[in-house]
Amino acid sequence: MAQWRLGLTGGIGSGKSTVASVLQQQGAVLIDADAISRASTQSNGSAIAPIRREFGPNFIDASGALDRQRMREHVFRHPEARQQLETIVHPLVGQEIQRQLEAARPAACVVLDIPLLVESPRWRPQLDRVIVVDCSEATQRARVRQRNAWDDDTIEAVMRTQSPRLQRLAAADLVVHNDGHDLVQLRALVLQLGARFGL
Repeated sequence: MAQWRLGLTGGIGSGKSTVASVLQQQGAVLIDADAISRASTQSNGSAIAPIRREFGPNFIDASGALDRQRMREHVFRHPEARQQLETIVHPLVGQEIQRQLEAARPAACVVLDIPLLVESPRWRPQLDRVIVVDCSEATQRARVRQRNAWDDDTIEAVMRTQSPRLQRLAAADLVVHNDGHDLVQLRALVLQLGARFGL
């Protein structure tokens, strides 16, 4: 049987990580681009040496990991720094995703959880379907405020770096609507979705 390759995306606070987790519990192999990206900027991660060269030692914390708060503030003040950081991190993430795809060859269904799936043209040709987890922007803000305790400026800055909601929806083959659902209802929706792909 051919392998399904599903791309999963959604704005911050949409519930994308919960949807990914339920699909994984159903038996999908999950490749999490965010987790790979975070690992690359942890202590001894593959991105640390080039980040130190590009931005200086002040952006590396005492443990040898990226100082995320300092970098977030720097990017907020200097938007061009985001592209500098992405030029370092994205190729490393891409290499690790390809390695994990090779390792997942026997699986019936692979879910690629990619926050910037819509923004980057490289992913769509590699995927059978794009699934977008969607909710209103007001719901996104409320969830992120509660979960991360960020102020409104930080939330807005992160949302501006992501594709607009309508652009994500336009790229979707399937949409998981996650406004007003509790976890039980969301799980039931995702179980139905997974069944369409042999899970």
